[in-house]
Amino acid sequence: MDKKELINYLESITDEVNQVNMTIWNNPEVSGEEKESANLYRKTLEDKGFKIVNTPGMDHAFYAEYGSGYPVIAILGEYDALPGLSQKLDTEYNPVENDACGHGCGHNMLGAAAFGAALAAKEFIEKTKTQGTIRFYGCPEEETLIGKGKMIKAGAFEGCDIALSWHPMAVNSAIKEAFLAMNTMKFRFHGISAHAAQSPESGRSALDAVELMNVGANYMREHVIDKARIHYTITNAGGAPNIVPAEAESWYYVRAPKRKDVEGISQRLYDIARGAGLMTGTSVEIINLGGCYELLPNDVLFDLTYKNMKEIEGPSYTDEEIQYAKDLQDTLDPKMVDLEKIKYLGSSDNDIAIFEGLVEKEDISKVSVTGSSDSGDVSWNMPMNLFLTSTFPLGVPNHSWQATSASGSSIGTKGMMYGAKIFTGMIYDILKDNTIADEAIKEFKMRTKNNEYTSPLD
Repeated sequence: MDKKELINYLESITDEVNQVNMTIWNNPEVSGEEKESANLYRKTLEDKGFKIVNTPGMDHAFYAEYGSGYPVIAILGEYDALPGLSQKLDTEYNPVENDACGHGCGHNMLGAAAFGAALAAKEFIEKTKTQGTIRFYGCPEEETLIGKGKMIKAGAFEGCDIALSWHPMAVNSAIKEAFLAMNTMKFRFHGISAHAAQSPESGRSALDAVELMNVGANYMREHVIDKARIHYTITNAGGAPNIVPAEAESWYYVRAPKRKDVEGISQRLYDIARGAGLMTGTSVEIINLGGCYELLPNDVLFDLTYKNMKEIEGPSYTDEEIQYAKDLQDTLDPKMVDLEKIKYLGSSDNDIAIFEGLVEKEDISKVSVTGSSDSGDVSWNMPMNLFLTSTFPLGVPNHSWQATSASGSSIGTKGMMYGAKIFTGMIYDILKDNTIADEAIKEFKMRTKNNEYTSPLD
C-alpha cells in the first residue's frame, strides 16, 4: 500500500469522519464538560478495534491505541467548545440558543481530522503488517489551557515517541514557532470593612489594593519585552459604595514567547501585588490557576509536515462555498479582511474569500499563532509538529461566531479532511522510515538539554 492508496482510503471514509465532526459541532460542550464528545470517540474507536486507555482523575481524557512497537505516534484531538459562541449554519449572527456555547475555535474539526488519520493509520498497519503504534489522544479542556498539562502530570503521554498536531485557521501552512507561553492567576485581597462615611479610618480597602496593583502592573508594561502580554479583569470589586470593601479580586494572564520570560514577569507581578497589600494595609492571597508552554520547534518534523503539504493536493471550492465565505466576510470589519489578504495574498485588490495553496517555507514568518495552547506542553515532552489548514474565510478570527459557522460548513469539512490527509501522509512516512523518528527525537533531546520541562501546574 503506497501513500496515494492510503489517502484514497481516507477519502473513502470522509462521510464517516464528517459524521463525527458534525455530531460534535451540533452538540458543543465547554471545557471540563465534554462527556458526550469524549464518549463518542471512545465508543467509535473501540468499535474499530482500538484499545481505550482512560486518564486517571480526568473523566473526559483518554487515548485509543492500535498497533505495537516503535515508533509510538500520538495524534492530538480536542473537542471543547467556547461559551457564548452558539451559532447556526448561517452567514448572519443567529445563535442556536442565546448565550450557549459553540465551536468558535473549530475543535469539532480538530478532533475529527485526528480521528480520520487514526483510522487510516490502522488500515495501513493492519494491511501491511508494519511495526508501529498509533494513539489518538482525546484531550479535553484546551480552552482553559491546562487539559494536556493535567494529562502529562497523570502520565497519559508516557511511552510516546512523537506527537502530531494541527489547528483550524484561515490559511494552509506548516508552523515552526507558535503559541505564547502563559501563566494565569488570581489575586485575592483581604481588608477590613467599615462604614465609608461614618468611620472610613477603620477600614482597609481590598479594592484599593486591586486598583493599586493594576496601576503597578500597567507601569511594569514599559519594562518587559515587547512581545509580552499582560491582561487582567476585576472579578470582585466589593459591594455597596458606602461599605469599605473587605474582599476584592483580580484575574491576570501573563504571556510571552518563552516560558522563562513568563516566569520572570509573573514573579515581578507577585511583588507588585504584595506591595499593593503593604500600601493599603491588606493581605493578598495568590492563587495559581495554571499555565502552559510555547511550542518547542522541531526542524525534522517541520520539514516532514511541509513536504506532505506540498505533496498532497489541497481542496477546491464550489461557487456556493465561495459565496458563503464572502457573505461571512461581509459581516466583518473590511479593514481586517484586507489586512489578512495583504499578509497572505500580497494584495487586497481581489475578491478571494478562501485561501488556497500553501504558504511557502520562506514566508512562514508571516503566519502568526500568538494565542496560547496547552499543546505547547506536549512539545516539551516529545518531538511535535504543528500545521494549519484553511477552514475559515480570510479575515475570520478564531473565537468568533463566524468561525463557529464556518466550522459547521462544507468549507470547514474540506479543510478538516485536508488536515487528516497531512497527518496520514506524515504517519505513512514515519512508519516506513524509522530514521525520521530517530532524528526528531535526537533533535528534541538536543533542544531540551539543560532546559527540561517543569509543569506549570505544580
